[in-house]
Amino acid sequence: MSTAAVPVGAAAARGAGSETWRHVRYVLAENPLTFAAFLCFLAIVATAVVGPALVPYDPLASDTAVALSPPSFAHWFGTDQLGRDIFSRVIVATRLDLGIALAAVALSFVVGSFAGAWAGYRGGIADKVVGRFADTVMAFPLFVLAMGIVAALGNTVQNIVYATAVVNLPFYIRLARAEIVRLREAGFVEAAAISGNGPLGILVRHLYPNALPTLVVQASLNLGWALLNAAGLSFIGLGVRPPTPEWGIMVADGANFVVAGKWWIAAFPGLAIMGTALCFNFLGDGLRDPLDPTRRT
Repeated sequence: MSTAAVPVGAAAARGAGSETWRHVRYVLAENPLTFAAFLCFLAIVATAVVGPALVPYDPLASDTAVALSPPSFAHWFGTDQLGRDIFSRVIVATRLDLGIALAAVALSFVVGSFAGAWAGYRGGIADKVVGRFADTVMAFPLFVLAMGIVAALGNTVQNIVYATAVVNLPFYIRLARAEIVRLREAGFVEAAAISGNGPLGILVRHLYPNALPTLVVQASLNLGWALLNAAGLSFIGLGVRPPTPEWGIMVADGANFVVAGKWWIAAFPGLAIMGTALCFNFLGDGLRDPLDPTRRT
Protein backbone atom coordinates (compact mmCIF):
# COMPACT_ATOMS: atom_id res chain seq x y z
CA MET A 1 0.00 0.00 0.00
CA SER A 2 2.68 2.52 1.01
CA THR A 3 4.82 1.90 -2.08
CA ALA A 4 1.91 2.78 -4.38
CA ALA A 5 1.06 5.95 -2.48
CA VAL A 6 4.27 7.75 -3.40
CA PRO A 7 3.89 7.68 -7.19
CA VAL A 8 0.19 8.48 -6.90
CA GLY A 9 0.94 11.51 -4.70
CA ALA A 10 3.76 12.60 -6.98
CA ALA A 11 1.52 12.25 -10.01
CA ALA A 12 -1.17 14.29 -8.29
CA ALA A 13 1.32 17.02 -7.42
CA ARG A 14 2.61 17.08 -11.01
CA GLY A 15 -0.97 17.23 -12.28
CA ALA A 16 -1.82 20.16 -10.01
CA GLY A 17 1.33 22.02 -11.05
CA SER A 18 0.61 21.37 -14.72
CA GLU A 19 -2.95 22.61 -14.31
CA THR A 20 -1.77 25.79 -12.60
CA TRP A 21 0.78 26.44 -15.34
CA ARG A 22 -1.82 25.88 -18.07
CA HIS A 23 -4.13 28.33 -16.35
CA VAL A 24 -1.40 30.97 -16.09
CA ARG A 25 -0.55 30.56 -19.78
CA TYR A 26 -4.24 30.82 -20.69
CA VAL A 27 -4.68 34.04 -18.70
CA LEU A 28 -1.54 35.62 -20.19
CA ALA A 29 -2.59 34.65 -23.70
CA GLU A 30 -6.09 36.06 -23.22
CA ASN A 31 -4.81 39.35 -21.77
CA PRO A 32 -2.03 40.80 -23.95
CA LEU A 33 -1.59 43.78 -21.61
CA THR A 34 -0.83 41.47 -18.67
CA PHE A 35 1.59 39.49 -20.83
CA ALA A 36 3.34 42.71 -21.92
CA ALA A 37 3.55 43.87 -18.28
CA PHE A 38 5.02 40.50 -17.30
CA LEU A 39 7.68 40.76 -20.02
CA CYS A 40 8.39 44.34 -18.94
CA PHE A 41 8.86 43.20 -15.35
CA LEU A 42 11.29 40.49 -16.46
CA ALA A 43 13.20 43.09 -18.48
CA ILE A 44 13.42 45.41 -15.47
CA VAL A 45 14.69 42.59 -13.25
CA ALA A 46 17.24 41.55 -15.89
CA THR A 47 18.42 45.16 -16.18
CA ALA A 48 18.83 45.39 -12.42
CA VAL A 49 20.79 42.13 -12.28
CA VAL A 50 23.13 42.34 -15.27
CA GLY A 51 22.81 45.97 -16.39
CA PRO A 52 25.57 47.46 -14.19
CA ALA A 53 28.08 45.04 -15.72
CA LEU A 54 27.18 46.00 -19.29
CA VAL A 55 26.98 49.80 -19.21
CA PRO A 56 29.34 51.57 -21.63
CA TYR A 57 30.63 54.17 -19.13
CA ASP A 58 31.41 54.42 -15.45
CA PRO A 59 28.26 56.04 -13.94
CA LEU A 60 30.39 58.10 -11.54
CA ALA A 61 33.06 59.22 -14.01
CA SER A 62 32.97 62.91 -14.97
CA ASP A 63 34.11 64.37 -18.29
CA THR A 64 33.58 68.12 -18.40
CA ALA A 65 34.56 68.22 -22.06
CA VAL A 66 31.23 66.60 -22.99
CA ALA A 67 29.09 68.12 -20.22
CA LEU A 68 25.44 68.79 -21.14
CA SER A 69 25.77 67.00 -24.46
CA PRO A 70 22.43 66.02 -26.07
CA PRO A 71 21.62 62.38 -26.94
CA SER A 72 23.99 61.01 -29.56
CA PHE A 73 25.53 57.75 -30.74
CA ALA A 74 28.31 58.18 -28.19
CA HIS A 75 25.94 58.97 -25.32
CA TRP A 76 22.47 57.56 -26.04
CA PHE A 77 20.73 59.58 -23.31
CA GLY A 78 23.15 62.49 -23.37
CA THR A 79 25.29 63.69 -20.46
CA ASP A 80 24.60 65.73 -17.36
CA GLN A 81 26.20 68.93 -16.06
CA LEU A 82 29.28 67.00 -14.90
CA GLY A 83 29.69 65.06 -18.14
CA ARG A 84 28.43 61.77 -16.70
CA ASP A 85 26.70 59.39 -19.11
CA ILE A 86 22.97 59.44 -18.31
CA PHE A 87 22.25 56.09 -19.97
CA SER A 88 24.79 54.33 -17.73
CA ARG A 89 23.43 56.08 -14.65
CA VAL A 90 19.82 55.18 -15.47
CA ILE A 91 20.73 51.51 -15.99
CA VAL A 92 22.82 51.29 -12.81
CA ALA A 93 20.11 53.06 -10.77
CA THR A 94 17.59 50.35 -11.70
CA ARG A 95 19.10 47.93 -9.19
CA LEU A 96 18.94 50.42 -6.32
CA ASP A 97 15.42 51.71 -7.00
CA LEU A 98 13.98 48.26 -7.66
CA GLY A 99 15.74 46.87 -4.58
CA ILE A 100 14.30 49.60 -2.34
CA ALA A 101 10.78 49.05 -3.69
CA LEU A 102 10.93 45.24 -3.39
CA ALA A 103 12.44 45.29 0.10
CA ALA A 104 9.93 47.83 1.42
CA VAL A 105 6.91 46.06 -0.04
CA ALA A 106 8.12 42.64 1.14
CA LEU A 107 8.62 43.93 4.70
CA SER A 108 5.24 45.66 4.86
CA PHE A 109 3.53 42.67 3.20
CA VAL A 110 4.82 40.13 5.72
CA VAL A 111 4.29 42.24 8.84
CA GLY A 112 1.05 43.91 7.79
CA SER A 113 -0.71 40.87 6.36
CA PHE A 114 0.04 38.65 9.36
CA ALA A 115 -0.92 41.38 11.83
CA GLY A 116 -4.17 42.09 9.99
CA ALA A 117 -4.98 38.39 9.61
CA TRP A 118 -4.43 37.71 13.31
CA ALA A 119 -6.48 40.75 14.31
CA GLY A 120 -9.32 39.75 12.00
CA TYR A 121 -9.43 36.17 13.24
CA ARG A 122 -9.00 36.76 16.97
CA GLY A 123 -10.93 40.04 17.29
CA GLY A 124 -11.12 41.67 20.73
CA ILE A 125 -8.10 43.56 22.07
CA ALA A 126 -5.80 42.41 19.25
CA ASP A 127 -8.21 43.74 16.64
CA LYS A 128 -8.54 47.09 18.41
CA VAL A 129 -4.80 47.61 18.89
CA VAL A 130 -3.88 46.70 15.33
CA GLY A 131 -6.81 48.69 13.94
CA ARG A 132 -5.91 51.82 15.92
CA PHE A 133 -2.31 51.58 14.73
CA ALA A 134 -3.45 51.43 11.11
CA ASP A 135 -5.83 54.35 11.68
CA THR A 136 -3.05 56.42 13.26
CA VAL A 137 -0.69 55.87 10.31
CA MET A 138 -3.45 56.63 7.81
CA ALA A 139 -4.24 59.88 9.62
CA PHE A 140 -1.00 61.38 8.28
CA PRO A 141 -0.29 62.21 4.63
CA LEU A 142 1.78 59.14 3.79
CA PHE A 143 4.57 60.89 1.91
CA VAL A 144 4.88 63.50 4.66
CA LEU A 145 5.09 60.70 7.25
CA ALA A 146 7.82 58.99 5.21
CA MET A 147 9.67 62.32 5.08
CA GLY A 148 9.47 62.65 8.84
CA ILE A 149 10.73 59.11 9.47
CA VAL A 150 13.71 59.51 7.12
CA ALA A 151 14.51 62.97 8.49
CA ALA A 152 14.50 61.58 12.04
CA LEU A 153 16.49 58.41 11.33
CA GLY A 154 18.81 59.70 8.60
CA ASN A 155 18.70 59.42 4.83
CA THR A 156 20.20 55.99 4.29
CA VAL A 157 18.90 53.24 2.01
CA GLN A 158 17.95 51.16 5.04
CA ASN A 159 15.90 53.97 6.58
CA ILE A 160 14.19 54.68 3.26
CA VAL A 161 13.09 51.04 3.15
CA TYR A 162 11.80 51.23 6.74
CA ALA A 163 9.93 54.47 6.12
CA THR A 164 8.30 53.16 2.94
CA ALA A 165 7.35 49.91 4.68
CA VAL A 166 5.76 51.72 7.63
CA VAL A 167 3.53 53.91 5.47
CA ASN A 168 2.49 50.80 3.47
CA LEU A 169 1.50 48.75 6.54
CA PRO A 170 -2.13 49.98 6.82
CA PHE A 171 -2.95 48.73 3.31
CA TYR A 172 -2.08 45.14 4.20
CA ILE A 173 -3.48 45.30 7.73
CA ARG A 174 -6.88 46.48 6.56
CA LEU A 175 -7.04 44.22 3.53
CA ALA A 176 -5.93 41.09 5.40
CA ARG A 177 -8.34 41.82 8.26
CA ALA A 178 -11.26 42.30 5.87
CA GLU A 179 -10.49 39.06 4.02
CA ILE A 180 -10.14 37.03 7.22
CA VAL A 181 -13.34 38.46 8.73
CA ARG A 182 -15.14 37.48 5.52
CA LEU A 183 -13.76 33.95 5.57
CA ARG A 184 -13.66 33.02 9.25
CA GLU A 185 -17.32 31.92 9.40
CA ALA A 186 -17.04 29.74 6.28
CA GLY A 187 -17.81 26.06 6.45
CA PHE A 188 -14.24 24.91 5.82
CA VAL A 189 -13.12 26.83 8.91
CA GLU A 190 -15.67 25.02 11.07
CA ALA A 191 -14.59 21.71 9.54
CA ALA A 192 -10.95 22.49 10.31
CA ALA A 193 -11.83 23.31 13.94
CA ILE A 194 -13.83 20.09 14.31
CA SER A 195 -10.86 18.16 12.91
CA GLY A 196 -8.74 19.37 15.84
CA ASN A 197 -6.89 22.34 14.34
CA GLY A 198 -6.04 25.12 16.78
CA PRO A 199 -6.54 28.84 16.08
CA LEU A 200 -3.02 29.29 14.74
CA GLY A 201 -3.28 26.23 12.52
CA ILE A 202 -6.62 27.35 11.11
CA LEU A 203 -5.25 30.81 10.38
CA VAL A 204 -1.97 29.67 8.81
CA ARG A 205 -3.14 26.60 6.90
CA HIS A 206 -6.69 27.54 5.89
CA LEU A 207 -7.55 31.23 6.17
CA TYR A 208 -4.34 33.00 5.22
CA PRO A 209 -3.76 31.08 1.95
CA ASN A 210 -7.27 32.00 0.80
CA ALA A 211 -6.55 35.68 1.43
CA LEU A 212 -3.20 35.62 -0.40
CA PRO A 213 -4.45 36.33 -3.96
CA THR A 214 -5.90 39.70 -2.97
CA LEU A 215 -2.84 40.54 -0.88
CA VAL A 216 -0.42 39.68 -3.69
CA VAL A 217 -2.32 41.93 -6.10
CA GLN A 218 -2.12 44.74 -3.54
CA ALA A 219 1.63 44.12 -3.19
CA SER A 220 2.19 44.40 -6.94
CA LEU A 221 0.29 47.69 -6.99
CA ASN A 222 2.24 48.96 -3.98
CA LEU A 223 5.51 48.33 -5.79
CA GLY A 224 4.81 51.28 -8.06
CA TRP A 225 3.92 53.52 -5.13
CA ALA A 226 7.03 52.43 -3.19
CA LEU A 227 9.17 53.27 -6.21
CA LEU A 228 7.60 56.72 -6.50
CA ASN A 229 7.98 57.27 -2.76
CA ALA A 230 11.71 56.46 -2.84
CA ALA A 231 12.25 58.63 -5.90
CA GLY A 232 10.26 61.46 -4.32
CA LEU A 233 12.36 61.35 -1.15
CA SER A 234 15.52 61.54 -3.23
CA PHE A 235 14.08 64.38 -5.30
CA ILE A 236 13.63 66.58 -2.21
CA GLY A 237 17.02 65.63 -0.76
CA LEU A 238 15.90 63.09 1.84
CA GLY A 239 16.68 59.95 -0.13
CA VAL A 240 19.86 58.35 -1.37
CA ARG A 241 22.84 60.67 -1.19
CA PRO A 242 24.59 61.84 -4.36
CA PRO A 243 26.61 60.97 -6.36
CA THR A 244 24.97 57.55 -6.11
CA PRO A 245 22.99 56.91 -9.32
CA GLU A 246 19.30 57.07 -8.40
CA TRP A 247 16.35 58.09 -10.54
CA GLY A 248 14.93 60.68 -8.13
CA ILE A 249 18.29 62.40 -7.71
CA MET A 250 18.77 62.49 -11.47
CA VAL A 251 15.38 64.09 -12.03
CA ALA A 252 16.15 66.67 -9.33
CA ASP A 253 19.52 67.46 -10.98
CA GLY A 254 17.91 67.81 -14.39
CA ALA A 255 14.98 69.95 -13.24
CA ASN A 256 17.25 73.01 -13.02
CA PHE A 257 18.26 72.65 -16.67
CA VAL A 258 14.85 72.06 -18.28
CA VAL A 259 14.17 75.79 -18.74
CA ALA A 260 17.54 76.05 -20.51
CA GLY A 261 16.50 73.41 -23.03
CA LYS A 262 18.57 70.60 -21.52
CA TRP A 263 15.52 68.35 -21.25
CA TRP A 264 17.29 64.99 -21.48
CA ILE A 265 18.88 65.19 -18.01
CA ALA A 266 15.51 64.86 -16.27
CA ALA A 267 13.48 63.25 -19.05
CA PHE A 268 15.14 59.84 -19.27
CA PRO A 269 15.24 59.02 -15.53
CA GLY A 270 11.70 60.40 -15.29
CA LEU A 271 10.60 58.06 -18.07
CA ALA A 272 12.29 55.18 -16.24
CA ILE A 273 10.27 55.96 -13.10
CA MET A 274 7.01 56.31 -15.03
CA GLY A 275 7.54 53.18 -17.13
CA THR A 276 8.45 51.00 -14.15
CA ALA A 277 5.52 52.21 -12.03
CA LEU A 278 3.16 51.72 -14.98
CA CYS A 279 4.48 48.19 -15.48
CA PHE A 280 3.80 47.33 -11.84
CA ASN A 281 0.27 48.73 -12.05
CA PHE A 282 -0.59 46.77 -15.19
CA LEU A 283 0.93 43.65 -13.67
CA GLY A 284 -1.16 44.06 -10.54
CA ASP A 285 -4.34 44.46 -12.55
CA GLY A 286 -3.68 41.21 -14.39
CA LEU A 287 -2.47 39.10 -11.46
CA ARG A 288 -5.92 38.57 -9.97
CA ASP A 289 -7.02 36.02 -12.57
CA PRO A 290 -4.09 33.58 -12.41
CA LEU A 291 -3.86 33.77 -8.61
CA ASP A 292 -7.54 33.41 -7.72
CA PRO A 293 -8.54 29.70 -7.64
CA THR A 294 -12.25 30.60 -7.78
CA ARG A 295 -11.76 31.91 -11.33
CA ARG A 296 -10.26 28.71 -12.68
CA THR A 297 -12.81 26.93 -14.84
